[in-house]
Amino acid sequence: MTKSNFLISAPSSNSGKTTLTLGLLRVLKNRGLGVQPFKCGPDYIDTIHHSTAAGRPGLNLDTFMASEAHVRGVYAHYASRADVSVTEGVMGLFDGADKMRGSSAEIAALLNMPVVLVINAGSMAYSAAPLIYGLKNFFPGIRVVGVIFNFVNTESHYSFLKDACADAGVEALGYLPKNEDLRIPSRHLGLHITAEIDYERVIERLAEIIPRTVNVDRLLEITSSADPFENEVVLSQKDTLVQENNSLELKITVAQDEAFSFLYHQNIASLKEFGKVQWFSPLNDRVLPQTDLLYLPGGYPELFAKELSDNFSMLESVKRYCENGGLTYAECGGMMYLGKSIITSSGDVFPMAGVLDCETTLQQSRMTLGYRTMHWDGLEINGHEFHYSALKEHQMQAENARLTNAKGMSVDTQLFRKQNTFASYTHFYWADKPDFIQHFINKSIQNTARKWQTAHRPK
Repeated sequence: MTKSNFLISAPSSNSGKTTLTLGLLRVLKNRGLGVQPFKCGPDYIDTIHHSTAAGRPGLNLDTFMASEAHVRGVYAHYASRADVSVTEGVMGLFDGADKMRGSSAEIAALLNMPVVLVINAGSMAYSAAPLIYGLKNFFPGIRVVGVIFNFVNTESHYSFLKDACADAGVEALGYLPKNEDLRIPSRHLGLHITAEIDYERVIERLAEIIPRTVNVDRLLEITSSADPFENEVVLSQKDTLVQENNSLELKITVAQDEAFSFLYHQNIASLKEFGKVQWFSPLNDRVLPQTDLLYLPGGYPELFAKELSDNFSMLESVKRYCENGGLTYAECGGMMYLGKSIITSSGDVFPMAGVLDCETTLQQSRMTLGYRTMHWDGLEINGHEFHYSALKEHQMQAENARLTNAKGMSVDTQLFRKQNTFASYTHFYWADKPDFIQHFINKSIQNTARKWQTAHRPK
């Protein structure tokens, strides 16, 4: 049985990788193929769109946040269950956290994926030849097998580009014409995720247009091979540590709605080994369900600050849970939600849950972005930090944890704690480090035991 798998990359960002990826995912899905989307790097926005286009969960492949063995396992596990696996690259082909580390090229080499380039040809013709040649030959560990051009004006324009491909030794697979109707504006970093854009309409329109000028059959042909995953060790989330926790059968409650949507699929899969995962909406639900562990992921709470603030019964329910010692982990947008208030870019102040002694603001905002490693009680875990908000003022207590960037330099980001509530601006990837969740549980148990001992100490 043959399968097709390939990575879509580019010389740089803003070349049209995501647009092409979304369209191809839907083209293949509409053909009745099982198509599995992947995303290189830590992006938790593009994977949402991938899931919409393909009808399967988008998965991250990141060799900074996770071990190579874990990345290979995730890829083998999901790609083996699909007819076609489409991976979208991150930034330019060779851009990594430190030189090539974690780059699309590194992941293509690790997983033996052929590379299909998408090149912005809006202001380029035959000059594409040395660009393609350099990308093809710079690193012998990858195979660049085809090129799809974006923003091509005419068939005459494309003829110059085909000549460039022929002389660079890479096959031209077609092009996308310039079309403003297919443009998805940016929101902070990545793409819009709100209802402002009709994604389904844009994706279907892409699926209609792409086969007219892109040779999809040839793309599948040159990226097909015998099942490359039959000899792989299939990913198993279970290990001794997690199996021991099955007896806990925790009720794990995860926030997910328009305001909280920055989730790594494999993190949730890992949580399921600790108990039953249930979902709730801080925007629309009135009270928190019965919970043993609350997870508030990141998102765009600032865009829904009024609606979140107006849902007073949910704010009170979350606050009671946390103040009664409920185990909670909040990251980025989740931390903002647990603070006293969110100050929007226009200066409006919206009260939040008031669990944490902090305010966050979007005024005079600047982007904080980068990989992070946390060193905490002998545990090391990697993640990614991305936000425009900032702590205006806070009296939160920090855990004895040190965070560093991709080059090992200390950063100001901290892990905060109040009772059994933990919060940070970093989105951690714990799918291959379940001891991260176990550490929270242990900390909570120790804290509860200390409080009990104090309360029952002989007078």
